[in-house]
Amino acid sequence: MQYLSAQQILKTQVLVVAGSTGGTSAGIQSARMGIKTMIVEETTMLGGMLTAAAVSCTDGNANLPSGMWNEFRQALLKHYNRKFLNTGWVSETCFEPSVGDSIFKAWAKKESNLTVLYQWRFNKAIKKGNKVTGAEFVNQQNKRLTVYATVVVDATDLGDVFANAGAAYDLGTDDPIVTGEKEAVQKTNIIQDLTWAAVLKDYGVGVDKTIAKPTGYNPEKYYCSNTDAPCKGQPWNGDKWKMLNYGKLPKNMTTGAQKYMLNWPPHGNDFYLNVVEKDFSARLDGYELAKQQTLGFIYFMQTELGLKHISLADDELNNGLALMPYNREGRRVKGIVQFNINHILQPYNYSLYRTGISVGDYPVDHHHAQYPGKVPEIQFPHIPSFNVPLGSLIPQKLEGLIVCDKGISVTNIVNGTTRLQPVVLLTGQAAGVLAAKTVQQKKQPRQIDVRSVQDALLKAKCYIMPFVDLKPTDPNWEAIQKIGITGILKGFGKPEGWSNKTYFYPDSTINQNEFVDGLNQFFTVSIKNNYSKDALVTYSFIAEIIQRCFQQNADGNMQQFFPPLIGDDGQHRFPEIKSAIETNKPLKRREVAHILNSSSDFFLRQVLTDGTFFKKRK
Repeated sequence: MQYLSAQQILKTQVLVVAGSTGGTSAGIQSARMGIKTMIVEETTMLGGMLTAAAVSCTDGNANLPSGMWNEFRQALLKHYNRKFLNTGWVSETCFEPSVGDSIFKAWAKKESNLTVLYQWRFNKAIKKGNKVTGAEFVNQQNKRLTVYATVVVDATDLGDVFANAGAAYDLGTDDPIVTGEKEAVQKTNIIQDLTWAAVLKDYGVGVDKTIAKPTGYNPEKYYCSNTDAPCKGQPWNGDKWKMLNYGKLPKNMTTGAQKYMLNWPPHGNDFYLNVVEKDFSARLDGYELAKQQTLGFIYFMQTELGLKHISLADDELNNGLALMPYNREGRRVKGIVQFNINHILQPYNYSLYRTGISVGDYPVDHHHAQYPGKVPEIQFPHIPSFNVPLGSLIPQKLEGLIVCDKGISVTNIVNGTTRLQPVVLLTGQAAGVLAAKTVQQKKQPRQIDVRSVQDALLKAKCYIMPFVDLKPTDPNWEAIQKIGITGILKGFGKPEGWSNKTYFYPDSTINQNEFVDGLNQFFTVSIKNNYSKDALVTYSFIAEIIQRCFQQNADGNMQQFFPPLIGDDGQHRFPEIKSAIETNKPLKRREVAHILNSSSDFFLRQVLTDGTFFKKRK
């Protein structure tokens, strides 16, 4: 760790405010691209909600091994020498927070372009006109640190940087007239419950590790938490051990100790608190109440449920207690686009999917059980997997600033799925790419070409389309991602509970009608679609239709022809499907994507942040 004396002034190219889940990935990715990057973090850990907030059984993306999320899971598997990480039944990925922190710190240490400063809290944004040029930080000794940067990434949990810099933002539930979501009910300042999570450890039957009775302890707060607890109504349908095994972590590789994540809704340690717009002192007062809620739950388990040998882990975090709250919701910046639930439910009815930079598959999940009043009843729709648009990371008006973590431009309903750890990690990685390109090209974030960001993400094996039936190891994965993001070949979304899907069906065929429809959405001037739903696409059909499209569309940015099937070296351009081409057999969707991606520059056609890439038709 690096510590600084009073009144330090530093300069860097990319400044990431907070080593949160998104901030950590943003900083590492930016540094990997050769950019001088600095992460300034308030705690002593990297990873935010994955580590310092102790939410180490993650939600979602088990079937989307994308980018840094996949790297993280592979590092965990290697550490634990396991083939699976689903030790807790809530998640496919469980781990000790200290292990996650060590992985992130090891990655950071490898990057010569990355500096990480710990125990500095954000104090205020530095601006020059309408541009954010840096940030000021303070530490526990009230010393000051000022960092100037070419571009700043707000990776704070609650959106503190963009709010302090004067960006417009949303907080709480939304007005359906504003968002266009029929599911939104009314504008309120109600946010989701937060949790001061903890890591518990089994010290062995017969060992009494009962903690001191917490301030304001009331056992009735924890009634109905499980079938072993008293309950005046309907208890959760599992006993105390099923409750604990919810967040069961892999055994420690050195000591063999069994640990558990304690992040238990709704009658456990969820807690309603809205201090988002409060100052630091008021936040601390509120967070202390949340800590007492968690300590009370532990005391309840020990004294009421007979679990005296289960107590706070003395080798994790702050003697088992998280270093920071698990904030499910904070401010949401008003970005140059706002991602709403309609974009997820019917992506092909809109254009934002073409600007996707991270992916998720978790359902919309809100926690409101502890709110001391009536929460408007919101009907959460069943959703397919989705991608997050690049424009949601860029404020409407402020320059020099990129937003990641949970502060991106989404609606309250959508926040219920984009807030999950894997999505946030991947959105942060995209923020790192955008920040690096902002420096490299000497432009503002809003001026960076969408496709250039997506191309860099694909090189890092990040999904830009949420197709679950192809992995990056598939030889056609990149081609399908690129053609899929144009919309020429579409995916098929299917809500499937806690792990939603979008399928590409790479080994199925495609009919002529569907193929022409896809092309017509891509080109400015469409061709008449009088093709059959029964006739299937062949190579000769592709060549014929593409030629017609190019003839009717004057577009200097597009390659105007298919190269010859036989190259100058005498080799067939598509040897793997040579037989199908020569016999004019129907092609698989993966083969169509491969041909389109190899023959014409469809992916390279410029896309605006609203997803449009063609003129309005007359």
